[in-house]
Amino acid sequence: MIAKRLRGATAIAGVGHAGFGFATGYSELEILVQASHRAVEDAGLTLQDIDGICTASVAATMWAMPVIEHLGIRPTFIDSTMLGGSSFVAHLMPAIQALESGQCNAVLVCYGSTQRTSSLSRAEVGRVRRWLDPQPYETPYNPLNPLSSYALAAARHMHQYGTKREHLAEVAVAARRWAQLNPEALMRDPLTIDEVLSARMVSDPLTIRDCCLVNDGAGAYVLVRADRARSLKQKPVYVLGNSTACWNRQISSMEDLTVTAAQQSGRIAFEMAGVKPSDIDVAELYDAFSINTILFLEDLGFCKKGEGGDFVSGGGIAPGGHLPVNTNGGGLSCLHPGMYGIFITIEAVRQLRGQCGDRQVPGAQLAVVNGNGGTLSSQSTAILGTEETL
Repeated sequence: MIAKRLRGATAIAGVGHAGFGFATGYSELEILVQASHRAVEDAGLTLQDIDGICTASVAATMWAMPVIEHLGIRPTFIDSTMLGGSSFVAHLMPAIQALESGQCNAVLVCYGSTQRTSSLSRAEVGRVRRWLDPQPYETPYNPLNPLSSYALAAARHMHQYGTKREHLAEVAVAARRWAQLNPEALMRDPLTIDEVLSARMVSDPLTIRDCCLVNDGAGAYVLVRADRARSLKQKPVYVLGNSTACWNRQISSMEDLTVTAAQQSGRIAFEMAGVKPSDIDVAELYDAFSINTILFLEDLGFCKKGEGGDFVSGGGIAPGGHLPVNTNGGGLSCLHPGMYGIFITIEAVRQLRGQCGDRQVPGAQLAVVNGNGGTLSSQSTAILGTEETL
């Protein structure tokens, strides 16, 4: 496998974020630039060192151009592949290949969104998207997407495997318990199973507490070759494996509503890294909705298909459980600015550096990150590790 030669060849050297929650008065480009400066500074570099860039946006097809202009850089490697929320995990492999080929020396991966405070309403964006991104088997029925699609997957999982609404609620409560340990998280009030179940129903079987937040936010990370990373400011976090898979655009085109392309991306990423799910210390999974976490735990091999509900029960993925999952509070309780994949990557890096304070997983050396895009469409899995895992 050619990709195995790239195991540990590069490392994330810097991370940063900005505009958490409500970036009132700022544009998405402005908070993206702030996050980028912080990531570059965190790595001990300057923007003049950045000669590669990966970025994507829901709103603009030529997004890399204004980003480059605002950052004032002249990169020799550019990737603006847009796969939804998984994009910033999927950007890893092209960036690794560009670094290893010598095309560039330092890649900035960055994202920004002001979907909460922007004067352009999300409803208007949705109406335009029906024309720009037609989904012929779904759009005519005017579903409440993305809610309706994820609710469909949840209902099917419940029907097929006996998963209960209480299992979905376990995911939301676990995320909140992690968020209570994270001073940066936006939702830190106590949350119980009963409160999730009795919350306002938004798309059966999902209540509002089964759904991610709607926020502003920007994130960035810097990727360099491993030898250079060892001489920089921070403890390097090595990319041991990465793979991206996409089997469908519309959820109605899924062969099985309970099986995602994370089965493929996860298998290849774990093979590249040479580790197993049982080796993982911390999992950062794109939890736009509570059903996501259950599906990805199954598809990545942490438990068998249909056993995700039991896996999360009794605080299994909460602090003190058998697998720490979404340790910053996730999209359900920390933040979710439209596309969330960059933030789970940042959290995994911070965990492996040992910089997470009260929510730190003791001795964490291996992390899995799984990004999700569209409506259970694109999936990208990354295995990250410390020096000890090389």
